Amino acid sequence: MATDELLLQPVAYYKGPFGSKFGIPRQSSLSPEIRGRIVFCQPFRVQEALRGLEGFSHIWLIWGFSANRPTRQAWQPTVRPPRLGGNTALGVWATRSPFRPNPLGLSSVVLEGVENGELLVRGADLMDGTPIYDIKPYVSYADSHPEAQCGFAAEAPEQKLAVVIPEDFPISADRRTALEQVLALDPRPAYHDNPNREYVMPFDGADVHFRVQDGVLFVTGLTSLRGTGKA
Repeated sequence: MATDELLLQPVAYYKGPFGSKFGIPRQSSLSPEIRGRIVFCQPFRVQEALRGLEGFSHIWLIWGFSANRPTRQAWQPTVRPPRLGGNTALGVWATRSPFRPNPLGLSSVVLEGVENGELLVRGADLMDGTPIYDIKPYVSYADSHPEAQCGFAAEAPEQKLAVVIPEDFPISADRRTALEQVLALDPRPAYHDNPNREYVMPFDGADVHFRVQDGVLFVTGLTSLRGTGKA
């Protein structure tokens, strides 16, 4: 058996609104108004390397699960997908679980533009600071398979919750839309259903506080990460 290992180094990092794993959409494009940037590292921050990319509307990102890096010795052959309530074990190769022998992810995102050598993207399911190992253009004739069978994930997750955000909530209109999309998908763990519990989700440089009762998510406040108090 070959023992050669592929040595990877980040070519870029993702900059976006999620400061932790909590709340990140479980797949790309589920919250299409989430905006972020791909910021290249040296020596890859070269304008010529982006030539022609502006002609594509979508790109593939190959990235690393930087918040959890299991070792090959600790990998598990089965995982419990949140999509199935966290109670059903499936083979790791049949899921997109982050707990894999090689902690690599793959996401298709909208490319909104190229600005000052950075990529403006929408719909990413990534945490701020995620390392990007490669970028490839999305090509519909090869990458789109409308007739594909998708096992237990045949249908896109529905927005489970109605979301109530106070009118005077201190957030811009586009960020409000993105936040509503994320919260409607129910960011809580699948086994949580306590109407008295307040959850805190890092988003866009602040902590969003919310409660859920009878299928309605109520945003109750905003705490600055610098500790300036609730909005």
